[in-house]
Amino acid sequence: MFRLRRGEKVRHEIDMTEGPILPKILAFSGPLILTGILQLLYNAADVIVVGNYAGHEALAAVSSTGSLINLLVNVFMGLSVGASVVIARYYGGRDVVSLRKAEHTAMTMALIVGVAVGIFGFLAARPMLQLMDSPEDVIDGAALYVRIYFLGMPANMLYNFGAGVLRAVGDTKRPMYYLIVAGMINVLLNLLLVIVFHLDVAGVAIATVASQVISAALVLMCLFRSRSVIHLNLQECRIDRKSMREIIRIGLPAGLQGSLFSISNVLIQSSVNSFGSLVVAGNGVASNLEGFVYTSMNAQHQAAMTFASQNYGAGKADRVRKTLWCCLGSVTVIGLVMGLLFRLFGPQLMSLYNSEPEVIANGLVRMDIIMPTYFLCGLMDVMVGELRGIGFSVMPMIVSLTGACLLRIVWILTVFAADHSLTVLYLSYPVSWFVTFAIHFLCYCTAGRKRLRQLEEQAA
Repeated sequence: MFRLRRGEKVRHEIDMTEGPILPKILAFSGPLILTGILQLLYNAADVIVVGNYAGHEALAAVSSTGSLINLLVNVFMGLSVGASVVIARYYGGRDVVSLRKAEHTAMTMALIVGVAVGIFGFLAARPMLQLMDSPEDVIDGAALYVRIYFLGMPANMLYNFGAGVLRAVGDTKRPMYYLIVAGMINVLLNLLLVIVFHLDVAGVAIATVASQVISAALVLMCLFRSRSVIHLNLQECRIDRKSMREIIRIGLPAGLQGSLFSISNVLIQSSVNSFGSLVVAGNGVASNLEGFVYTSMNAQHQAAMTFASQNYGAGKADRVRKTLWCCLGSVTVIGLVMGLLFRLFGPQLMSLYNSEPEVIANGLVRMDIIMPTYFLCGLMDVMVGELRGIGFSVMPMIVSLTGACLLRIVWILTVFAADHSLTVLYLSYPVSWFVTFAIHFLCYCTAGRKRLRQLEEQAA
């Protein structure tokens, strides 16, 4: 029923194995950047509405949950990364049968994982927040937000896995369109539930879950109606063991890396919590603003991973190398320009979330450290994407956990313990980014280049 030929043009999809690389990277990453920014704008709407209409306690409750949610979710979101890499490789290699098995395995796993994580997160919300030393005036609202959020986890997983399938074949536009629709509904529900019905934290959480359900429904509808190789058929939805092993082999280390990264962030959040709710609120607003820079840089990580995977599957080592340098250059420009602009207009941007001078002052302490150095995080992520794209997953996980997660923990227990200040705490970020990027680059220069030489020999 489905055919996939070299050079064949399919609407919405990008063949990354032919033609100029940089223009295709920009065409691929542009919608990803817009999608991420839109997602953050909608998330920012949550924080802005709560901060302006429910007070800094409610703002701190919503802001303080991010690291906990990421801790519980990232390990399984990594599986969507694995699915995207595997499908992109089969797409580049024109292996339709294996591609379809991987796609249907991934979507089946998404539903199973979504239900399991949702139940666990709902039950474990308050105990884990207590372990993080959430302030007494924050923990009730934070626990309520987390419980409601995890009710939408099946939809969240289905959307992310489905969007991963689309990205694997170069389609980044339609997930953006779906996010626009879901996000607008999220904003409208925020205004209705918080301002009109005074549901505060619960209202924001309900609006978030509703938008996740809508975005998942739109992605599933897209896959069901697709006439290309990625058409989703319920009768084919089952676990193929080979596909599952490949997805887990690449995705599980990626997910573990994300979750263990979150452990270091949870420790940092716990350290921030020790300064009180005003600092927690300022830190949360600054983190929200950082997300706009991060998501723009992360699009280059996605591009490096997908382009490298498709071209590796096609046996084109030279295009894999060119992909890396294009993505390293673009992520540096994006990180520096956006980071410096956000710091320059930091007070004005923070005032959109909350007008309390203490909240703004505490948020600027973080922005002074993070924004000028954020491009280092982008460089680190691009290296991870390139290595995963050519089949390495355990190695970048170990490097990232050692260079970033472990280093941050050691920093908190030593340097921060000796100088208990926010500036010293936040310095752990750029230091860990630089060290981790440097080690990743060395790994690429040794193991990565060796693998690409082997690919060239096989192609010859």
